[in-house]
Amino acid sequence: MPASGPGDGSPAAVSAIGLRKSYGDKTVLDGIDLRIPAGSVFALLGPNGAGKTTVVKILSTLVTADGGQAQVAGHDLATAPQAVRAAIGVTGQFSAVDGLITGEENMLLMADLHHLPKAEGRRVTAELLARFDLADAARKPASTYSGGMKRRLDIAMTLVGDPRVIFLDEPTTGLDPRSRHTMWQIIRELVTTGVTVFLTTQYLEEADQLADRIAVLHQGTIAAEGTAEQLKRLVPGGHVRLRFTTPATYRSAATTLHDATRHDDDLTLQLPSDGSQRNLRTILDRLDTAHIEADELTVHTPDLDDVFFALTATVPAQHNPPKEATR
Repeated sequence: MPASGPGDGSPAAVSAIGLRKSYGDKTVLDGIDLRIPAGSVFALLGPNGAGKTTVVKILSTLVTADGGQAQVAGHDLATAPQAVRAAIGVTGQFSAVDGLITGEENMLLMADLHHLPKAEGRRVTAELLARFDLADAARKPASTYSGGMKRRLDIAMTLVGDPRVIFLDEPTTGLDPRSRHTMWQIIRELVTTGVTVFLTTQYLEEADQLADRIAVLHQGTIAAEGTAEQLKRLVPGGHVRLRFTTPATYRSAATTLHDATRHDDDLTLQLPSDGSQRNLRTILDRLDTAHIEADELTVHTPDLDDVFFALTATVPAQHNPPKEATR
């Protein structure tokens, strides 16, 4: 389930109006508006080249927008970039870990960059290495770490400065499923401490699992934004399938549910549905009134794959069939 986060009434950790960015004659961002409540996970989805990393670079002061305005952690990007940098942490697609030194030395170097006193730097380093299950490997060269360990060290280094907003630009790229799930748990734990996480990802399941709100970036604009459930409702094709074991019951149900699509060969009926509890109750009430009971009810709801393909239209819609939940 997505991490529980505050509603839109919470103070904004990140806000942007009309962000624009071009490189030469190529428009990468064509007016981006964002509002991300503090203490939440926000996921930005989009195809390769959609501009996800450009958004992160602008909001983390690494590049300057051509137009628009933004605030991060209460500071204006244009007038207080140093204050923004002091309040954020950034983990990119590629590890910032120096493989020639140990994990502990990487952490201590980051503490020095944040001008922490020596004793404080060592204390923070020890706490974060333990928190990210890296204490046993702390004095080994980081080049010997697995991909998942390097990612954990990357985020641990990001947390040395106690940032309130963390930008994770495709943080699980290249990780195996176990390491990816470990990273998800780390992100969930970060949010419980009040940190705001801005996540870019190409893994739709990742956004579905983690994000309070999701935006889909396509051709320089936000194609859609909302919770995962809200986005899924944008795509048609949701339905309920009812299966019966006896022909007589099936025929009675087909008469009662006259708007259903019949599949006589396997004694099933299919009705359009948004998957909501209210819709399911309406269907079941119609059957109950006629004293008919289905032997199996299956709900099909469009998933984020469907949403992504429908909104971006850059990949043929031939993909794995959406999951169905059987009751």
